[in-house]
Amino acid sequence: MITDFEYLSPQKLDEALPLLDKYEDSKIICGGQSLLIIMKQGIVAPEYMIDIKGLTELDYIKVEKNGTVRIGATTTHRSIEDSKAFKGALKVLPEMEKRLASPQTRNWGTIGGNIAHGDPAGDPAPIFLALDAVVKVASVKGERAIPMAEFYRDYFDTVMEHNEMITEIEVPAPPAKTGVAYSKFNIIDSEMATVSAAVSITLDAGGTCKDIRIALGAAAPTPIRAVKAEEFLRGKKLTEALFKEAGEIASGESSPVTDINASSEYRIELVKAMVKKVGLEAYSRAKEA
Repeated sequence: MITDFEYLSPQKLDEALPLLDKYEDSKIICGGQSLLIIMKQGIVAPEYMIDIKGLTELDYIKVEKNGTVRIGATTTHRSIEDSKAFKGALKVLPEMEKRLASPQTRNWGTIGGNIAHGDPAGDPAPIFLALDAVVKVASVKGERAIPMAEFYRDYFDTVMEHNEMITEIEVPAPPAKTGVAYSKFNIIDSEMATVSAAVSITLDAGGTCKDIRIALGAAAPTPIRAVKAEEFLRGKKLTEALFKEAGEIASGESSPVTDINASSEYRIELVKAMVKKVGLEAYSRAKEA
């Protein structure tokens, strides 16, 4: 049951940040697809709700001249799904959105809210990890940029201070000969991932793996990079056998929980399969890039 709270609705960023700084017992709401659920469960009961849905200045997808894509925090999942701004390897983002929850959720839920929520089974975070994205946050004290690899601290916990909010996700342009793929395993197509994987592979002129990033969702308390598996594949001519071995290595780097959806042992087996499957898809895309 949701308890009473005071509702605040700033219309500009410079109105929202002072409110967030002033009221310590507050939560930001934008779409509310995740927050309202845990409020109904009694997990959080803020005294103040700061609704930033009206901050249209943070609703954008911009492509810089160098190919960097900037996504404002209040941009909806549907906007990303329908955007033509994501080209080449970055098409993986609209592809991911098509499997994120339901159309109703994508129409209203926002990318900033999803990232801030910190659910390790969320869809966007592994892709942003694989793309080496940066999260921009702001407070009354100013702005700072946090690499996605450093953004999550624990289960549903980020490194943001209470008076900070996400303003933007910055995605650098992938290098030439880069392929990126994402997939998740779940029983019902639009549900959260039992385990997910995102892989970015960059090849050199001879077809050798020049660089690789392997990101996993729902395989640990936070989205993680499988660094040892990356090191194993980097500098090699990639093969199906190597991806299989990389999956074994990645499973050793994971630390999944047991819950109603799957046991930790089952998730470890899924990591092995997902790294191989998604890695091969990313490799195929890199060769065609």
